[in-house]
Amino acid sequence: MTSDGTWHVGTVVAARPLTDTARSLTLSVPGFTGALPGQHVDLRLTAPDGYQATRAYSLAGTGSDERVDLVVDEVPEGEVSPYLVRDARPGDQLEVRGPLGGYFVWHDADPAPVLLVAGGSGVVPFLAMLRARRASGRRAPFRLVCSVRGPLDAIGREEIDTPDPGLGVRWVFTRQVPAGWSTPPGRITAADLTAPGFGPDDGVAVFVCGPTGFVEAAAGLLTGLGHPPARVRTERFGGA
Repeated sequence: MTSDGTWHVGTVVAARPLTDTARSLTLSVPGFTGALPGQHVDLRLTAPDGYQATRAYSLAGTGSDERVDLVVDEVPEGEVSPYLVRDARPGDQLEVRGPLGGYFVWHDADPAPVLLVAGGSGVVPFLAMLRARRASGRRAPFRLVCSVRGPLDAIGREEIDTPDPGLGVRWVFTRQVPAGWSTPPGRITAADLTAPGFGPDDGVAVFVCGPTGFVEAAAGLLTGLGHPPARVRTERFGGA
């Protein structure tokens, strides 16, 4: 699905905290026609003095109705995310444009194995893919490797860890591990990205999302393992 570039007025209808810095927001957006898993929207806020700020946010859910599901992680000193995480309330309005993007998407008719590699809040578009997979009833094998600082930073962990045939999950904790965790904290490695049925010879569709440094490191590990660069789709945020 692609956008015609029109801005729509959305109304916040639900908000709940997920971590100390991340929040789930649901908006009702008349005129929004749904999205594909992996797409994003632009949000635009306008200050009383007329100043406008626009930011892109991945969709955490998809569909064909006028509902927009987001997860926003606060950026220190940011112009938009602190308001969305700390202040936005049901009834508040903001402008929405989208859905946007056609490259970083998963189609539920594709039976190929899917390897998802997330750094921090880069897991958000993968929540949309997991939800779409479950809703479609299709069972393309999925594996999610998610790197976070510690268990309290793991966005959507309860949902992700819900038993799901065909879904394998590997958490990588870089600074603090849960009680009883057998693996010490550390950065993602090639071993984390290797699993039976998800190798370079298996026709795997690979998606990597997260901060720029994480994406570059993970993509390098994946191509080093033999995954064709053309099969490794990346989406990054933060400085270049």
